[in-house]
Amino acid sequence: MDAHDLRHHGDAEVRDDGAALTDLAVNVRANTPPDWLRDRIAASLSGLAAYPDGRAARAAVAARHGLPTERVLLTAGAAEAFVLLARALRVRRPVVVHPQFTEPEAALRDAGHSVDRVLLREPDGFRLDPALVPDDADLVVIGNPTNPTSVLHPAATLARLARPGRTLVVDEAFMDAVPGERESLAGRTDLPGLVVLRSLTKTWGLAGLRIGYVLASPDTIADLERAQPLWPVSTPALAAAEACMEPCALAEADRAAHRIAADRAHLVAGLRRFTPHGLRLTEPPEAPFVLIRLPHAPQIRTRLRTLGYAARRGDTFPGLDTNWLRLAVRDRATTDGFLNALDKALSAG
Repeated sequence: MDAHDLRHHGDAEVRDDGAALTDLAVNVRANTPPDWLRDRIAASLSGLAAYPDGRAARAAVAARHGLPTERVLLTAGAAEAFVLLARALRVRRPVVVHPQFTEPEAALRDAGHSVDRVLLREPDGFRLDPALVPDDADLVVIGNPTNPTSVLHPAATLARLARPGRTLVVDEAFMDAVPGERESLAGRTDLPGLVVLRSLTKTWGLAGLRIGYVLASPDTIADLERAQPLWPVSTPALAAAEACMEPCALAEADRAAHRIAADRAHLVAGLRRFTPHGLRLTEPPEAPFVLIRLPHAPQIRTRLRTLGYAARRGDTFPGLDTNWLRLAVRDRATTDGFLNALDKALSAG
């Protein structure tokens, strides 16, 4: 039996006991969705009597990535895409590169697949060596930037995993939080078997609305679409997708990515003060969260909760143990409050 709880997610850290906690466990950007996006979603409610029509949103996503519409599939969040891939693709040897978001492996196992793992190591900075992936793997899943390690793999490194007869799934749920979306493979059509997943729930604060999309070859998109139920994406979610593809929204997302980078640097600088306590930070972080290793992390996490802060436990991710914590990047005032709480939690021990 796998010791890792693949279905544990950060929201459980906030809901566990009903306490009013400052949330550093969930990777959704704070103070979202913005008012203009709320207004667009609200305006769509007048059309709820009609069945959802995803054509405009699908065309908007395609145009944003310079692709034809037959290379785009809208989904109820990126998580639905993992289920569709697990059910629709006929694969013999799926491989998931860990540590990473656990839902892809959970979906594959639920669909009856036996899943192999490639475990990246802390001494290597959790960075990928393509030679670690078995040659006969016909499905490879990897995140970029990766949850929870915050590692951004070079696009050229990931491209080396693509080959005829293999489906390469790159989860780019957090790529729009990377300034310039450097190292993204979205929009690439030259790599055989490439499937890129995107989520709109993180940057725009739409986790409750469920909206994401898949970019892949027309044949793969058709296979996944056949596995979807009818009208899988709601009218409000379609309105949000179309709005988030507009140039002004993309510019806002890029500005947010730069703010996140600055706020992350502030958090990293503060965390480095605790290296005498044995804290180790996975560097350089490139996502809107950081991964730390801390002796006695479960006790520290409990003390942080009593001080009003929720951190994401790391032991549910294959390749990590109980001494790992993931921390979402927040504004500087929130980070300073957390760092003070961490100082108290460590001093109490």
